[in-house]
Amino acid sequence: MATSTQWLSASRPRTLPAAVAPVLIGSGAAAALGAFSLGRGLLALLVSLALQVGVNYANDYSDGVRGTDTVRVGPMRLVGSGAAEPRAVKLAAFGCFAVAGLAGLVLAAVSSWWLVPVGAVSVLAAWFYTGGSRPYGYRGLGEVFVFVFFGLVAVLGTTFAMAGTVSSAAVLGAVGVGLLACALLMVNNLRDVHTDGEVGKRTLAVRLGEVAARRVYALMLGGAFLAAAIIGIRQPWALLALLALPLAWPPVRTVLRGGRGRDLIVVLGATGRLEIVYAALLTLGLVLSR
Repeated sequence: MATSTQWLSASRPRTLPAAVAPVLIGSGAAAALGAFSLGRGLLALLVSLALQVGVNYANDYSDGVRGTDTVRVGPMRLVGSGAAEPRAVKLAAFGCFAVAGLAGLVLAAVSSWWLVPVGAVSVLAAWFYTGGSRPYGYRGLGEVFVFVFFGLVAVLGTTFAMAGTVSSAAVLGAVGVGLLACALLMVNNLRDVHTDGEVGKRTLAVRLGEVAARRVYALMLGGAFLAAAIIGIRQPWALLALLALPLAWPPVRTVLRGGRGRDLIVVLGATGRLEIVYAALLTLGLVLSR
């Protein structure tokens, strides 16, 4: 039987950075428009966190029952390791999706009902990422899901819930944090590129090949900083995000030099820290730009 520590460990990879960073930037963009709301920001954060944890449990369940987690270098999986029953992990995923749905309904009630269909699509996309008979995550589309839902939807949804509109800064911020979220997924899949290929899990890293996937990881990080620089043309305080650049060099160097296995686990953590710092600095810049 899995312990509480094992459940937390299984839900943790990429959770905090991918969930918190876009809500921060969306809130900063709303503040720049003079429309920040702490209550709506907290609701958006709850939606984002619950959705991300739900995705982690859904992936754990779906990959586990398919047998694609039997050989693994990264953090433990509950189903793949046999620490928990598949049904329990599936119920945990659905429970998280229910929390995200309820929080989303409350957020829509105090802001705009247009958020309801967006939230419904988000939950469906989260499940069918690795769930169902034809999971799109197994066809190299995982990064598309992450970019759209933990980049564009999370940032712009947060800004829209507060301000009733979005700005160019919000769009570019969504692109930047979306690319960093994709970089997290890329390095995670790069770590498992050989075992995923053997079991038919055709992630983007598998499709591109190891060498190209490493280069794309570096390009994703570079694209995030480019987005911040473009925001800075009209809102110079946003250039504060460039102070996070030194944090990008160590993981990029490890990836481009061919780091494998546990080296990439370190890169995963470093990329997550980079995403949080980038988001915090960009948010500060947007607030000061008001």
